[in-house]
Amino acid sequence: MGTIEVRRTTPGAALVVWSLEGGPGVAEQAMRLVTEYAFGELGLERLQVEVDPELHSSARIAIRSGFRREGILRGAALVEGERRDVAIYGMRTDDPRPNTVTGWTALMDSTLPKKRVIAHVVVRDTGGRVLLCQVSYKNDLELPGGVVEPDEDPATGAAREMEEELGTALPLLGVLAIDWLPRWEGWGDAVEILYDGGVHDPSLIDRLQPDGFEIRGVSWHPPDKLAGLVSPLNARRLPMLLAAPDQLHNLRNGAPITS
Repeated sequence: MGTIEVRRTTPGAALVVWSLEGGPGVAEQAMRLVTEYAFGELGLERLQVEVDPELHSSARIAIRSGFRREGILRGAALVEGERRDVAIYGMRTDDPRPNTVTGWTALMDSTLPKKRVIAHVVVRDTGGRVLLCQVSYKNDLELPGGVVEPDEDPATGAAREMEEELGTALPLLGVLAIDWLPRWEGWGDAVEILYDGGVHDPSLIDRLQPDGFEIRGVSWHPPDKLAGLVSPLNARRLPMLLAAPDQLHNLRNGAPITS
């Protein structure tokens, strides 16, 4: 059958290590029995499992036994002179168990991809120019807005970012574009929603109050003068959006999805 060890690490917490034979079903049953014993009889509050990310069968046993995936420790293990990543799975005594609906969905949620959502606002003036921000963290001019927070809907995120960065949350008139962004300069891929911030008198810029930390300044720019001022992504898509602001644009990396 093999063995399962519960190794105390800190007060109230332990590392579970197993070496079991008989297939995944036997391993899962044994792990569930051990975890209930550790919580009930030993009085532990947290259990942890450390798995090589390449050992998918071990990861499945951890998940099906009630351990949620919590992250990766990069290069945390030294195996035959090679640095290997370690996937961390954890379970608390008050976690819903895997045989309940909330317990199982929490387990699945811990393993599924977490994709960033970005919400930007396209603000135009009566001359057809677009409002762009000089940001502190890169040379490219950027649209107002930013990353949506957990448990925040994208429209609220766009309005919040404008309020925080420019002191004004303009009404959002609808969605101009939905864009998928591939990995770029260390960022993972993301979904971006570009909202229509409406058409305003050029004097709007005088009422905006850049925060001076993330946003250093704001300015209007015509669509035919964006190359070299904005990222290649925005140089591709902004002239297209500004030319057809009444259309919903479905984009992939700034280009229309045609098939």
